[in-house]
Amino acid sequence: MKKYTIKKPANELHIVHPQRFQIDYKNELNKEQYEAITSINGPQLVIAGAGTGKTRTIVYRVAYLVELGVKPEHILLLTFTRKASQEMLRRASVLLDHRCEKISGGTFHSFANLILRKYANLIGYERNFTILDQGDAEDVMNLIRTRLKLDTRTRRFPRKETLYDLYSRSVNTMVSLSNLLSIDYPHYLDDEPDIKKVHDLYAEYKKTHNTMDYDDLLLNFNKLLNQNEPVRSETSNHYKYIMVDEYQDTNKLQAEMVKLLTYKHRNLMVVGDDSQAIYAFRGATIRNILDFPDTFPNCNIIKLEENYRSTQSILNVANEILKHAIE
Repeated sequence: MKKYTIKKPANELHIVHPQRFQIDYKNELNKEQYEAITSINGPQLVIAGAGTGKTRTIVYRVAYLVELGVKPEHILLLTFTRKASQEMLRRASVLLDHRCEKISGGTFHSFANLILRKYANLIGYERNFTILDQGDAEDVMNLIRTRLKLDTRTRRFPRKETLYDLYSRSVNTMVSLSNLLSIDYPHYLDDEPDIKKVHDLYAEYKKTHNTMDYDDLLLNFNKLLNQNEPVRSETSNHYKYIMVDEYQDTNKLQAEMVKLLTYKHRNLMVVGDDSQAIYAFRGATIRNILDFPDTFPNCNIIKLEENYRSTQSILNVANEILKHAIE
């Protein structure tokens, strides 16, 4: 009789017993840091102020996941600068070994670009699309502005920098042009029809020339995953453990990316400081971190409160000021 061997799925996690770990995580981290690195299943919100060992926690979590038996290619670390992710993975490699260098790490934009290079054809682009930097994008808008003869009007029309800023903020905050003008640029409300025409022609130009700007990388990534369940499922299945640094500085598009990436699982850890959100002018919203427990129900909230950088007198002053914060 022919014998059959039941094999485990290729992507199943082969757990390594902690006694065989190279690193003594429990003794090298404080209680809250240790909880943050070992709570790998489900959504984790880590509130970490400056000087509380936030980066150390992420580095040790990367090493812990690898030692636990998670394949490096199934781990994703999203940061706000390429330098930050490279430094964290370098430190994890020094802490453990070269396996940590194989982890996918980078910015939201670089990761979106990576995925779009594989599937851009599904949303009407060629895979070899080019990327416009901010200067190029502003020049294209200025070209459209000139062709429409909006630069020759007696009343001053928005310059290319303002046109780009309006477009970018509208995309990243997911706020309509009308609302954005009403809130931040009321003096341009009468120009709304022409501004919208410039933006529409700008979008048409990019599609015709197979090009995207930085905002399109996030916008089209979300469009791709929202419209294509097989791609959404495949991408989420591949990146089984996701970490996001500086979550208080994410915008709505980036928060939506995170939700799409955890579609097949909820193995997510975001780290942020809800008292340190200063990038609203770039479209970031503190609501992402404040509303995280509502977005990811039954999340585990961990607070890193032991400070390694400051003195108690300074912390006392800071805590007294924060007592008066509305949220």
